[in-house]
Amino acid sequence: MRQGTVTTLAWEGTRQRVWDYPALGTDGEAGATIVMVHGFRGDHHGLLRFVEELPRHRILLPDLPGFGQGGELPGTHDVATYARFIDDIARRFAPEPRVLLGHSFGSIVAAEAAALDPDLAETLVLVNPISAPALEGPSRLASRVAEAYYVAADRLPERAGRALLANPVIVRSMSVFMAKTRDRSLRRWIHGQHAAYFSSFATRRVVLEAFRASISGTVRDRAHELLMPVLLIAAEQDDIGSVESQRGLAALVPDATLAVLPDVGHLVHYEKPREAALLIENFLERAPV
Repeated sequence: MRQGTVTTLAWEGTRQRVWDYPALGTDGEAGATIVMVHGFRGDHHGLLRFVEELPRHRILLPDLPGFGQGGELPGTHDVATYARFIDDIARRFAPEPRVLLGHSFGSIVAAEAAALDPDLAETLVLVNPISAPALEGPSRLASRVAEAYYVAADRLPERAGRALLANPVIVRSMSVFMAKTRDRSLRRWIHGQHAAYFSSFATRRVVLEAFRASISGTVRDRAHELLMPVLLIAAEQDDIGSVESQRGLAALVPDATLAVLPDVGHLVHYEKPREAALLIENFLERAPV
């Protein structure tokens, strides 16, 4: 297991945490620093397989405010706020050249940060990017049902609301929905990861606000403003972002490279981290970083 250090910092009057994994010794030059942004209801643990597969890069991996060990913010937990947080973390801790990587909801946050601060990152990597609005198309009913679930959890008494959010049957159902691998041991490991970390949040308000942020926007909202080279790593079986919608997203980004991994869904970071890392390394070798 690659060893890193954790830094605790104050951000807008709250306590936040960032994990820092230095580049390991290599025969060649060390790569760029990669700042990673995890997805909704996740924390830094979800991207650790990427950390292992990208040893020549220094990795900065914060918990988003309100999740994992990140403190709850006094204001709203939305895309704009998370983008400011990632911008500040990158500017404060990551020397240039920088690469910004986001998975799932983290792809929306990373795209927002890169669009608002064009000099923040030389390149952008979006894994399982959110390419279509959750409230449009075939997923809109499921999104509304999920929103009702998070609203109910927020309105119930504290103990009951937390129990609903952490209900093992519901968490397992979400995990089963996303996992596509036929490897039984890997499936068990994925379910264990979700059971261990999917309910690490500061308050129920954080979860509801972040969920609403996750279904209210897509990478498409900022696509035309992403002027740096962008790698989109999509998945053939992703129920949240179809290949067709990923191709549509790629067409909107001025300098996009789209790669579609077969036999995997929305959990590329768990099921195919090595294949994704190879795509990232090849892309960075060609990109001006």
